[in-house]
This record gives sequence, structure tokens and C-alpha cells, in this order.
Amino acid sequence: MRIDVLTLFPEMCEGVFSTSILGKARDKGIVSLNAVNFRDFSGNKHNTVDDTPYGGGGGMVLKPDPIFAAVEHVLGIPPVTAESLKEDNSVVEEEARVKPRIILMCPQGKTYNQKIAEELAKEQHLIFICGHYEGYDERIREHLVTDELSIGDYVLTGGELPALTVIDSVVRLQPGALGNETSAITDSFSTGLLEYPHYTRPAEFRGWKVPDMLLSGHHANIELWRREQALQRTLERRPDLLETAELTAKDQKTLEALKQREQA
Repeated sequence: MRIDVLTLFPEMCEGVFSTSILGKARDKGIVSLNAVNFRDFSGNKHNTVDDTPYGGGGGMVLKPDPIFAAVEHVLGIPPVTAESLKEDNSVVEEEARVKPRIILMCPQGKTYNQKIAEELAKEQHLIFICGHYEGYDERIREHLVTDELSIGDYVLTGGELPALTVIDSVVRLQPGALGNETSAITDSFSTGLLEYPHYTRPAEFRGWKVPDMLLSGHHANIELWRREQALQRTLERRPDLLETAELTAKDQKTLEALKQREQA
């Protein structure tokens, strides 16, 4: 998998790319992670990538030309000139739309979740565009990107942290990225539920004991216990997830018992 991040602050990305799961996946050749400074594609002597908005208003808006030029560079498309536009002004747009997925991190985007992570993890190439000003020229949104994503209803200084969040969640789903291949499968949200509680040695710590079930060695019963714990934790903390989770008849019966226990 190849991932390119278009940013004004590539140093923010490189530190994350070289550590932990991302760093190991990069070293193993599972994923290629690249930070591209789109200021290098400004096309003017002052390296300007933003300008005041037409119609007035506060803040600065990212210009379309450096963003388009940076994406074209990543895709290996020859630079677009006035002459090439006269010949065919749809080539760049069509090339960018076919592949890879070009993702704009912005507040108006679809709220990111694990299902989207699993979808993006199947792609061979992702490009992330990170803004740092008031907004983007609308032509970037209309004619270049394939996806718009948001990681939540709050404001950050730029798109780098959201992009890195998405990248981390996508890379860990790549085969071989995690030491234990079952980890990604059982993580919270992967099953539609919050994850069950975990315990490790010692069996007793400051008087707090590990549940007897986990020490029983009866794997079938342990799995049943974990499923019930996941259902209970989801019911208590994120009941909204139960509306879309894939639940069996036994799960429904367990939930009813848990609700009755709460009301008792």
C-alpha cells in the first residue's frame, strides 16, 4: 500500500511515520508512507499557497494550483500547461478520480469510523490533503478529491493530525502490520461493539482479582463471557452502536437479560 500526505508541515508526519506500528510496517515494506510539501508546487517566487477569499471575509483560502500540481506530481502526470488545457481539460480530473482515493480532511466530511477504515484498507494508494487555513478553494473539492472525511465535531489547527489518525487506523489493518493478526479483528468497533475487558498477570493485584472465568481454561465459556462483557459495555457506554451492530438471537437474549438486571 502507498500513502501520500500533502501538507505544509511534513515534519509533523515523519515523526509518526517512523515509530510504533507505522514505523514497523514501513520498515517491513508493507506500506510506503510519504509526506509531500505542496508549497514546493506553488509556482511563484514567494511560495504562496493561500490567498484572500473572493467576496471578502476573514482568513485565507488554499489556492487550487499548488494542490492540483502536487497531486499530479504524486500520480506521475505531466505538469498541466495552458496549451495542454486547450487540448483536453478533463485529463487530470479523470486520472485523479480513477485512482487513487484522494481524501480531503475537512469539517464538512463524512464522520470517520471503523467501517470506513476497513474500506480504505483495501485500496492500493491513498492521497491525503491537509489544509491549514480558513478553507479550500471549492474547485479542489469539486474536481480533485474523491472523499471528504472528518474525525469529529471540533476544530483543529490543520488536517495533519486527522490524516495521521486515519492513516494509523488503516495501516494497522494491513496483513502483517500487527504482531497478532487477531488484534485488529477483535478491536472495539471492528465487531460493531466495544471491546471486552482485558486482564494479565498478576492474577491478584492490590486485592483486585482477575475474573475466575478467565482463569478456568475453558475457552468456549471464556468466549461467551467476553461476548457478554462486550454487549454489556456497549449497552452502558455506547448504546447507539447496538442499533447497527450485527447481533445474533443469543445476543438479543443476552441484552434483554442485561437490561432487566439494570432495572432490578
